Amino acid sequence: MPREFTYRGYTLEQLQQMSMDQVIKLLPSRARRSLERGLTHAQLKLLEKIKEYKTLSKLGEKPKKPLKTHARDMIIIPEMVGLTIHVYNGKEYVPVEIRPEMIGHRLGEFAITNRQVKHGRAGVGATRIPYTIVYGRDVRCNQGQPFAPGISVPLK
Repeated sequence: MPREFTYRGYTLEQLQQMSMDQVIKLLPSRARRSLERGLTHAQLKLLEKIKEYKTLSKLGEKPKKPLKTHARDMIIIPEMVGLTIHVYNGKEYVPVEIRPEMIGHRLGEFAITNRQVKHGRAGVGATRIPYTIVYGRDVRCNQGQPFAPGISVPLK
């Protein structure tokens, strides 16, 4: 039997029934201070979209468009649990399915902005041949003396 999710001693249902002020008091200090300062225009717009999305889903209608946002700094609150929000990572919208364990984190933490570097084979001009091998002389010597005794290389 799976364990029931709790956040600071409250179940998900209890968190969803709380007012926004009560939920804010439960969050860690950085998230709490950020929300107490107020929400930006993009964050307010996202919350409005979420409320519209939830009302449509309660009526049994499926929304035509997915929830898309650039607000990577939006803190995940209990209202968002269960939704899939497409978060912009600088190139494309990455779908992020909000789970209860994500409460208190930011949306941007789950939409990675860089991808793993996969190095291929080195191309032409990717490597340099040491000067001493090509011309057979000591680079440290300004007069172009042979690198080893007995080797004479014509200079161009």
